[in-house]
Amino acid sequence: MDAAAPRFAMVAGEASGDLLAGLLLGGLRARWPALVAQGIGGPKMAAQGFEAWWPHDKLAVRGYVEVLSHYRELVGIRNQLAERILAAKPDLFIGVDAPDFNLDLETRLKAAGIRTVHFVSPSIWAWRGKRIEKIRNAVDAVLCIFPFEPEIYAKQGIDAVYVGHPLADAIPLDVPRAASRAALAIGDETVVALLPGSRRSEIQYIAPRLFAAAAEMAALRPGLRFILPVVPGLRHLVEPLRKLHADRVKVELLDGRSHEALAACDVTLVASGTATLEAALFKRPMVIAYAMHALSWQMMKRMKYQPWVGLPNILLRDFAVPELIQGDATPERLAHAALAWLDDPQRCAALEKRFHALHLELRRDTARAATDAIEKILAR
Repeated sequence: MDAAAPRFAMVAGEASGDLLAGLLLGGLRARWPALVAQGIGGPKMAAQGFEAWWPHDKLAVRGYVEVLSHYRELVGIRNQLAERILAAKPDLFIGVDAPDFNLDLETRLKAAGIRTVHFVSPSIWAWRGKRIEKIRNAVDAVLCIFPFEPEIYAKQGIDAVYVGHPLADAIPLDVPRAASRAALAIGDETVVALLPGSRRSEIQYIAPRLFAAAAEMAALRPGLRFILPVVPGLRHLVEPLRKLHADRVKVELLDGRSHEALAACDVTLVASGTATLEAALFKRPMVIAYAMHALSWQMMKRMKYQPWVGLPNILLRDFAVPELIQGDATPERLAHAALAWLDDPQRCAALEKRFHALHLELRRDTARAATDAIEKILAR
């Protein structure tokens, strides 16, 4: 290994993985300015000098039925990627989230003698706990973003390090509310942010419900302003759904800018996933929604270990914010749950205090902590 210019292979799927990997790459490049990083990634990683052999949105698929329809393509990409990585012989492979894709890839690479790290522990504490055996065979170490995770791995003899959550470093403790509202040209209006997710399947199943909920809220509470940050490349999917489900409601589609939208809003309707943690770090009251193909939901529901699905609730171990999943995620219920936040400032203030404490717990200078852990692995 060239100590001054290590070579890393990396895979991050979808927008949230690209965001996390981009923040990690910032720390790695601060330690090794000449490092080479290649694999599958998105624009946040590219901004840190990453060379993408395939775009990250190729992996943006969730749900058993949805994955099956893309199975051949995904396996083909993984096999080609493995051959390319094995030929390149990097010093380390870093799989960022996307466990269904990365763990099989990591197993193959590790068996061939390439050191492997998985950044962001799969949710073995929430569902599919038997996956820990697969993790044991796949990785040299897990970089955990939640404080309770390393103990789970330690009991199984797997090297794991808590590095904090990079979003807790990236998002300021004091929410830049006034600046964000000014940047979005928001005056004294009450603002509802709609975040239907970054995957195509999420747009298909969740966006119609959020648009219909916006129409319901507008009918009940005229004068509300709605904003929806659109992931780059998905506007052509979102716009027709807006016209179909909320044609008479003004929903402003933003090009990205999700953090500004969360900082500026008064409440958010948000798809379960990383965006719920972002909303918590921006101390926003929220209603968590999720929906998927019915067969995928039945299969996933049988493997759940906890009563919560949203990250804020899982971390707080409480239904701190409402969760409306699958059949419960009706426009009417979503609308009424969001309006309930707007009508209860004391409840919002109490939630803000809990989210502030959570923010402090997750803030650990993740890029540096992860880089320190990676440096130790490279020195073995």
